[in-house]
Amino acid sequence: MAFTPLNALNAFIAVARHRGFAAAARHLGVSTSALSQSVRQLEARLGVSLLTRTSRTVALTDAGQRLLEHSGAAVDQALEALKTVTARPGEVTGRVRLSVPTLAVPLILDRLLPRFAERHPRVEVDLQVENRFVNMVAEGLDAGIRLSEAIERDMVQVRLTPPGRFVVAAAPSYLKRHGVPQTPEDLLQHDCIGIRGATGAAPYAWELERGKKAWRVPVRGRMATNDPELMLRLALAGVGLTYAFEPQIERELGSRRLRLVLEPYAAAVPGFFLYFPSRAQVSPALRAFVDVAREQAARTKMREG
Repeated sequence: MAFTPLNALNAFIAVARHRGFAAAARHLGVSTSALSQSVRQLEARLGVSLLTRTSRTVALTDAGQRLLEHSGAAVDQALEALKTVTARPGEVTGRVRLSVPTLAVPLILDRLLPRFAERHPRVEVDLQVENRFVNMVAEGLDAGIRLSEAIERDMVQVRLTPPGRFVVAAAPSYLKRHGVPQTPEDLLQHDCIGIRGATGAAPYAWELERGKKAWRVPVRGRMATNDPELMLRLALAGVGLTYAFEPQIERELGSRRLRLVLEPYAAAVPGFFLYFPSRAQVSPALRAFVDVAREQAARTKMREG
């Protein structure tokens, strides 16, 4: 890889975003050694260390973090601009990078992505499916999907789903064996399927509410996972109570394979939203994605209306 400041800057950005040289090298289509040399040359040119390297991990120094935050978006825009040269008039090109939670995949993206791919075949969509909160600017993301209560106030928000509820449910077989909880405190005596967060963190406390009173119940059980689909399967098998976004288990409730419990205490949430930093930085590719997302949300609203 011949050294130029822009080549080296792009190499550094790739390593920073992929959190390692091997993954970044695969992304750029170069060797790991060439990528490492390019980043070292950039550090030598700048006179600062940008990365802290160990045998297994790569972390940004303070200088590296500043460089990523100030240069990442600009380099992305320059690279996307090169793609527009071969585009036909009116054709949208580029890439949309999204961070989405696992729950949004079956509820939103299963329908949205095929429709978008058909409408805009020259736009790439790069999805990070994960439940952690992300630094959108530092990680080079264009937008994300989250429940609105988890979105910073200065973000532009586009509604994707109607408001909903988080509910507690169980298979009839479990309730027959263990009884039906009547109050949030009763959950402490039940086998609950835990919602696992980040590595090392305690399972998520189930949130319930009634009127102006709210509960955060530190439930316990034999099983815990970060996979909503596995939680559903365990609940259907009668392993324990589960806590879920109601639309996720709508089919199972309708077929009575699952039964709601503590329904008066179900926690209301505003629904899922697509969000991004500011209208001024919206690329044509992201604008096209937002338009298709709005259309799908409108169709969903009409069906439910």
